[in-house]
Amino acid sequence: MISIAALTPRRGRNVELLLLVIAVAIVKLAYVNVEIAANGAVPATLWTQGLGLFSIAVAFHIVLRWRASYADPLLLPIATLLNGLGLVMLHRIDIAKGKAFADGLALRQLTWSALAVGTAIVVLILLRDHRLLRRYTYSAGLVAVILLLMPLLPGIGTEVYGARIWIRIGTFTFQPGEIAKIALAIFFAGYLVTARDALSVSGKKILGLILPRGKDLGPILVAWVLSLGILVFQRDLGSSLLFFGLFVAMLYVATERVSWIAIGLTLLAAGSYVAYGLFSHLQARVQLWLDPFAPGQSDQVAKGLMGLAAGGMVGTGLGRGRPTETYVVESDFIFTAFGEEIGLIGLFAMLLLYALLVERGLRAAIGVRDGFGKLLATGLSFSIALQCFVVIGGLTRVIPLTGLTTPFLSAGGSSLLANWVIIALLLRISDQARRPVEEIPQTGAEHTEVVRTA
Repeated sequence: MISIAALTPRRGRNVELLLLVIAVAIVKLAYVNVEIAANGAVPATLWTQGLGLFSIAVAFHIVLRWRASYADPLLLPIATLLNGLGLVMLHRIDIAKGKAFADGLALRQLTWSALAVGTAIVVLILLRDHRLLRRYTYSAGLVAVILLLMPLLPGIGTEVYGARIWIRIGTFTFQPGEIAKIALAIFFAGYLVTARDALSVSGKKILGLILPRGKDLGPILVAWVLSLGILVFQRDLGSSLLFFGLFVAMLYVATERVSWIAIGLTLLAAGSYVAYGLFSHLQARVQLWLDPFAPGQSDQVAKGLMGLAAGGMVGTGLGRGRPTETYVVESDFIFTAFGEEIGLIGLFAMLLLYALLVERGLRAAIGVRDGFGKLLATGLSFSIALQCFVVIGGLTRVIPLTGLTTPFLSAGGSSLLANWVIIALLLRISDQARRPVEEIPQTGAEHTEVVRTA
């Protein structure tokens, strides 16, 4: 006879700690490779800097033992490894630009990493039950709209590289759209878990596809108009694709209707065609996508492609490439810098890390017992997956270049902050998904419900 204790899932905190040690060791090995290639010696500050990254990760690990002991043991090590590799590449770019560590991007990114992890820890401590977020469904939607409109305000909104997606207050700059995607995911999850029955009602059947009723098209039309507004007024193709794709994906998961995917793709194609005919900046992006080597236009994509080609299968070696030949390599094109120095094999390893990160988020979505949690974990996981596709697809000419940052790798505090908060939310949801039913706290947030999953 099997005892109840034998059926209790393992918490995995010791495994998590071991993986954190391995992740930090990989980061420090990469750091040593960069230093030896650039300066011919191991830096005296190696252990000091390594201890900083390890301390940040262990602090999060201790909080998980205290507040979310059943949380997925792989999410934190993967995020730590990606964040650490981003720090290594930024340090390598600093060396190429002749900047000291104290004045470079790497130290600033390490500071933002500590702030981002600290924010994620606060979220994990204060949010004892993810279902509490459902109470703020429409508040989250309002916050998202305000954040998206902030770059358009005179005085604080600022334009960078043709996109008006930043706000500047004194010397402080921030990209509010990064936080808006989290607020939108909360809003979409809360709205769809309530409206999924109405949105699932069948309408007419056309060409073998069962379409929804006409009166139920309102939500997707609103999301479409919002995405086009971002594209038109902020000139931000990446965020437009991300927000609309996020809503369509969550709508499909909530209703299980392929027709919503077909409608979403049709609206996206129609909106893109109209916008291409009306706006010169989008035409320039498409022309750059079709022929990145054409004279008279930016050669950023061309140089990124040449960097990837120079890396080949195994790369030139960390610290031995020329990543700064590509403009804004520390942000939009950091993935090409990795491709040049660690090669195609190294890039595939990093893509597997992202794939595993998304898979663990989706696993939490499948395991959690309430519909809101399922949709929220799915949306947050898909936002990471879609952002990786949009960024890497733009660098490799699968789609036009969009200007989004690579999660955890690119320089930028707002992106790093948002992605660590996503990790905290996924950890909270996975903790409840893996926790035995009798140990789940009864907060009265929501009654348990099950949503149909595709």
